[in-house]
Amino acid sequence: MRKFFLLALALVSLTPAFAQQPAPTTYHPTARQTNKLVHTKLDVRFDYAKRYLYGREWVTLKPHGYTTDTLRLDAKGMDIKTVALMQGDKLQPLKYDYNQRQLLIRLGRNVPAGEAYTVYLEYTAKPDELGAKGSAAIRDAKGLYFINPDSAVAGKPVQIWTQGETDANSVWFPTIDQPNQKTTQEISMTVPAKYVTLSNGALVSQKPAGPGLRTDTWKMDEPHAPYLFMMAVGDFHITKDTWRGKEVSYYLEPQYAAQARQIFGKTPRMLEFFSQRLGVDYPFNKYSQVVCREFVAGAMENTTASLFGEQAQGSARELLDWRYAGVEREIAHELFHHWFGDYVTAESWGQLTMNESFANYSEILWAEHEYGPDAAAQQADISLRTYFRNPANFLKPLVRFQYADKEDMFDAVTYQKGGNILHMLQAYLGEEVFFRGLQRYLKQQAFGTGEPHQLRLALEEASSKDLNWFFDQWYYRAGHPMVTMTYQWDAARKRQAVVVRQTQAGAPFVLPLMVDIYSKGRAQRYPATLRHAVDTLYFPAATKPDLVNVDAEKVLVWQKEDQKPLAEFAYQYRHAPRYLDRREALRAAQTNAADPVAHKILVAGLADKSAALREMAVEVMDLKIPALRKAAAPLLAKLAASDSSVQVQAAAINALATLRDKRYATLFSRALGSKSYKVQGAALQALLTLDPKQALTRATAFEADNKGALTVAMVTVYGQAGGPAQWPSMLAKYDAAEPTGQFEMLPGLGDMLGRLDNPAGLAQGIGRIKDLTVKYKPYIDASRIVGLLRQIQQRQSTRPNGAQVAALVEQAVGEIEAAK
Repeated sequence: MRKFFLLALALVSLTPAFAQQPAPTTYHPTARQTNKLVHTKLDVRFDYAKRYLYGREWVTLKPHGYTTDTLRLDAKGMDIKTVALMQGDKLQPLKYDYNQRQLLIRLGRNVPAGEAYTVYLEYTAKPDELGAKGSAAIRDAKGLYFINPDSAVAGKPVQIWTQGETDANSVWFPTIDQPNQKTTQEISMTVPAKYVTLSNGALVSQKPAGPGLRTDTWKMDEPHAPYLFMMAVGDFHITKDTWRGKEVSYYLEPQYAAQARQIFGKTPRMLEFFSQRLGVDYPFNKYSQVVCREFVAGAMENTTASLFGEQAQGSARELLDWRYAGVEREIAHELFHHWFGDYVTAESWGQLTMNESFANYSEILWAEHEYGPDAAAQQADISLRTYFRNPANFLKPLVRFQYADKEDMFDAVTYQKGGNILHMLQAYLGEEVFFRGLQRYLKQQAFGTGEPHQLRLALEEASSKDLNWFFDQWYYRAGHPMVTMTYQWDAARKRQAVVVRQTQAGAPFVLPLMVDIYSKGRAQRYPATLRHAVDTLYFPAATKPDLVNVDAEKVLVWQKEDQKPLAEFAYQYRHAPRYLDRREALRAAQTNAADPVAHKILVAGLADKSAALREMAVEVMDLKIPALRKAAAPLLAKLAASDSSVQVQAAAINALATLRDKRYATLFSRALGSKSYKVQGAALQALLTLDPKQALTRATAFEADNKGALTVAMVTVYGQAGGPAQWPSMLAKYDAAEPTGQFEMLPGLGDMLGRLDNPAGLAQGIGRIKDLTVKYKPYIDASRIVGLLRQIQQRQSTRPNGAQVAALVEQAVGEIEAAK
């Protein structure tokens, strides 16, 4: 699953990261299996007006290990109508106790271990009355969602969809809502006949069910965990592909159907690649992907039917601005879960790494296959820097049975750190052995559950290497190495020394790595292993090396201070082969901005083969330095006009805008004609620095067609150069934006509110800023937004509504400060 917390982490980029104290924790063992699910049959219909589900269920189970006379089912916030034991075709009523969370059923007899029995239930699920609370990972936990059920919002589709992870599916059907349960399923949904349905497995029948109604029955023959059950109902357009004779389908709103293959069309190739790489063919009968409105997380790997939030659909123009790290990465992530998560499921939430770390790793794997090693390294680096961003992550091991809430497991340790640990393990074992071990793990645990020790044993069998040390330090220990590296060449002994100090608290890590020694344009590779707080490595070197490149494969999960001179980083940029070699050099150049050697590195970066590094070079160079500005400006103009990456074009335009040079007015004006919203947005803001009046005129011309960065730019222009006439448009754009877009619009909103003489508008705007800050306070630097509110108050102090604004700001600040 791509969780909502990834959006939150994106918002953190607005602020410095802050450490958090770990919450009180409790030991959470793997759930005991008194009864094991065998088969779940559901017959459901929906009340759109009440937002209810009326359900009938036949659940078959077997006592596990011991005889039992009771059954405990999770069933949250339901009205229970009937509970009975199936005796052939007859119902034997059963006694039960229900506390609105769990249903304790007395079976009326002792049922021996291994003997199947079936319980029948009738119930009403009332998700909107449950009062369920979400988390940083998943915004809501009511399991079943009615979107615009009364058609009250014009232009918004009517949909129903479900979200089960971690234990929210028991809001809409009674079950044992634990990841170590597996059950086959059959779901019959009675819905308005005009709508399309989707669920797990195959659509086995469609039958009329009365005036304007239809019953669709979906059947799943392979066992899977209850949290992976799903339903979706709505006006979806289905685009169909195939893979090895199996249906591969994409469900989108009709207006986005033309882009279905552009968005999801690589899925068959992903299925083939992952099947071949893992040595285990995709294990289910079909694969569907559906995009739904207001989804409470990023995406979810429901077995055979992954569900994506609306970020996964867009117009043809919007798709021009998409990056791999957006939707394509999500598609790979959710598909890979069908091996790691659905086919073999983490035994407990404390071992979520067996699901999510693998899915995160697949983002790197697919990037390399589709786009090459630079793209893979870029994705791994983005992921690892997300983990490093918050020091609170350093306090938590990858596997942990002690946590305050299971949703706490959905964090940058489980995802980003865990994915990079697998990437590092692949490099240590070698690709062939690593994937042979994964194949062994998957086949041994097929349609069951898995834990890290089973993975370790499979990899040890494949490699004949002991891996206890690796799993002990990377899976069961918190933190990571923090190192400093210094160098000394001994001319008398003709050897190069490298001193590596591990400075983190606790025992040193064992770190196998490769070291490349460069002399006269050639590299000699040496294996080495760090084991101590201070290790000194020696390598033969007849002359002083041009470069010593420690961790030459650039796979270690560590933070390092590499104390080599800038000249060696320049050599590293030119000669070392990897993406991270060049990125490290660009970062060193940024740190030494005044050095002419740094200027050469940064200018070279403008022509890097990686678009990500060209963009980085643009963004980190300081154009206030005359020599650098003189060398870089012509190259930036070329990038702004014609780079193959719209992200690089936009970054170059942003950089040129800081020069406030009218020579670039024509370039900016031409860029306003780009098909990319991102390039248009950059150009519009750049034009604002030169000619605010013209920028306002051009902005208003985009009212009929604007999205993303262009919309943010329009709000910025209206805020600085517009007037009261633009306020309704600004507010509408803000309200329609996703949270990240809303944060980007705040400066423009603040500029307008500082001079708006409209009491109602001032209340609207300040209220919007306050509500956004309160909602996302745990993930942002709220003090910066309080500062924005104070600026509005100060600018309004001499205007007619100064007293009203002061009161509004004081109230808003009070609510922000009181928010948790």
